[in-house]
Amino acid sequence: MQNYASLVVFVVLVSLAAITGAKFSPGPWYLALNKPWWTPPGWVFPVVWTLLYVMIAIAGWKVWQAQGFGQLLVLWLAQLVLNAAWSWIMFGQKEIGWALVDAGGMWLLIAAFVVMAWPVSQAASILFMPYLLWVTIAFTLNLWIWRANG
Repeated sequence: MQNYASLVVFVVLVSLAAITGAKFSPGPWYLALNKPWWTPPGWVFPVVWTLLYVMIAIAGWKVWQAQGFGQLLVLWLAQLVLNAAWSWIMFGQKEIGWALVDAGGMWLLIAAFVVMAWPVSQAASILFMPYLLWVTIAFTLNLWIWRANG
C-alpha cells in the first residue's frame, strides 16, 4: 500500500502542472497566428496530454521506487516545471520565442531522463519516449509559429 501511496504524490505533482497549464488556453490570439498545415486539431492536445501526464507520473514513481530521490528525480521535476511554464509563457504572456526556449529546455531534460533512466528503470525510460516524441512535435510547431509570426 505504501508504494501506491507514493504514486499518489506523483499524480498530484503532475496534476498541478497540468492544472497550471490549463489555466492558460490558446484563445483568439493563438487562433489568429499563422500555423503550419500539419498543426494537430485542437481536440488532440487534451487527449494526448492526458495520456502523457499519466505516463509522466508513473515514470517518476518508477524512478522513486528504484532509487529514491536523486539526479533522475531532479530531471523529472525540472522538466515538469518547464512543462507547467510553457502554457503561461506562450498563451499567458504571448511570448512565442521564450516558449520556444522553454520547449527546447524541456526537450533536453526529457531526452536526458530517457537516457539516464534506462539503467535504473527501463519502464520509466520507455514511458518517457512518447513524451519525447510529442515534445519534438510541439517544439517543431512552436519553431514554425515563431518563424511565421515573429
